[in-house]
Amino acid sequence: MSTLLPTSWMPRPAGLLPSDPTRFGGPAIATWITTILLVVITARSLVHLFLPDGGAHSIATIDTSVAGGDNIVAIFGQWGASQLLLVGALWVLRLRYRGLIPFILCVLLLEPILRAISGHLKPIVTLGTAPGAALNGYAVPVVALTLYLALCTSEERRS
Repeated sequence: MSTLLPTSWMPRPAGLLPSDPTRFGGPAIATWITTILLVVITARSLVHLFLPDGGAHSIATIDTSVAGGDNIVAIFGQWGASQLLLVGALWVLRLRYRGLIPFILCVLLLEPILRAISGHLKPIVTLGTAPGAALNGYAVPVVALTLYLALCTSEERRS
């Protein structure tokens, strides 16, 4: 049985890909935060997939009235479909292979970092600040801290 917080604050790198992926030895708080993150990412994916503009203009403030604006909207919709496939796979891992929660968090940590690199190499012009760009500064440290916690042991010691 795991506790809310770690019982040992020393991370176990082997916990990233454990030998028994069905058993999670990290703290319960890492499980809860991972679940919340997956809910948010699922919602984001559905927004991009189903909003008429894919969230390109209504959320990301990209001017879609320009030539090729329909292509921008289409790309956002396709991005939502790709995100939904990824988060679906992460949900399967979360629900069936709890021991892979650190791996899930690693993926969730790398995704905004890679998007930031891509945005730097290929900047997008927006009319305002997109929520994704504004929230990445907060999300990355939260996910990194949760990954650290997930790699720490929280199982109660048996005497």
